[in-house]
Amino acid sequence: MQFEQKILKWFDEFGRNHLPWQDNPTPYRVWVSEIMLQQTQVATVIPYFTRFITRFPTVRALANASLDEVYPLWAGLGYYARAKNLHKSAQIIKTLYKGKFPTNFEEVLALPGIGRSTAGAILAISTQQRYPILDGNVKRVLSRHFAISGWPGDPKVAEKLWQLSEKTTPLLRINHYTQAIMDLGATLCTRSRPKCALCPIGRSCQAKKLNKVLDYPTKRPKVDKPIKAITLLMLMHVKKRLILLEKRPTHGIWGGLWSLPECALNENIEDWCAKHLAINIKNPTHWTPFRHTFTHFHLDIHPAVGKISNTIKLNSISENYCWHSFDQMLTLGLPAPVKKLLTSLL
Repeated sequence: MQFEQKILKWFDEFGRNHLPWQDNPTPYRVWVSEIMLQQTQVATVIPYFTRFITRFPTVRALANASLDEVYPLWAGLGYYARAKNLHKSAQIIKTLYKGKFPTNFEEVLALPGIGRSTAGAILAISTQQRYPILDGNVKRVLSRHFAISGWPGDPKVAEKLWQLSEKTTPLLRINHYTQAIMDLGATLCTRSRPKCALCPIGRSCQAKKLNKVLDYPTKRPKVDKPIKAITLLMLMHVKKRLILLEKRPTHGIWGGLWSLPECALNENIEDWCAKHLAINIKNPTHWTPFRHTFTHFHLDIHPAVGKISNTIKLNSISENYCWHSFDQMLTLGLPAPVKKLLTSLL
């Protein structure tokens, strides 16, 4: 029995067949699930996917919404550029394809936030077109089974893996195989503590024969992440039960989300607030700093609370800042660490 046949046989008996995006797997639903599953585990994605599809059941519904409506449904998943690209792509689909998700590979690949593997997965699962995929789980399965040395992020190694993915993708049951090999990597051929005894392709796995399963795939060369530090300001008008939030620029970290005003760590908070916000505060309270890690750097966050008692005008600062009520603030699109801080205020 061939590699792909063994995986399909395993999938029929043990694979995940009841995920919400497998029910009515239209290109739109599969697309949303694939974007959410980038860098995120299935168990985490399921409730987010259900809420998102309930609110935006079609491409057109997503395209007609504003980003401020989209972000709250994404808050907590991280990598917010994914949500922005989903929204931008939906608007493109509405304009170019009359709201119908394209089924041509090149057209799908051209959409923001969609790479070769994601485009292949969308079309393979939703339309059974034969396209190979190479997400993190598949890279791990192929690297181990064929003992492919080298970091998969290296172009030469990646090309070897793409060739193997193409070679092993069957002609029939494309949708099931695509889901099956991803499931195999997610549930059995895991990064640590792989369940080799249960693996349907374990007998032919070259890494297992070499007794070097954990050596594959080769880890990314270690690079020390730089550390940045900021002060996040929780500026509250206690009597009015308001908090000042800042709309982040569309580019950069937390793009387009509502966040807290920030200043440099060495800034005097009272002076900064008076100069930049025309707000007078005295004796701000400093909370315990904590670290939030991004893909390329660590961010050390130093929270500070400033209580305001003087009269304020709700729109007197700039268009990037806005006073929000305590009742409203947690319904906005907020980065996870900011939401954590605001929740602690209540």
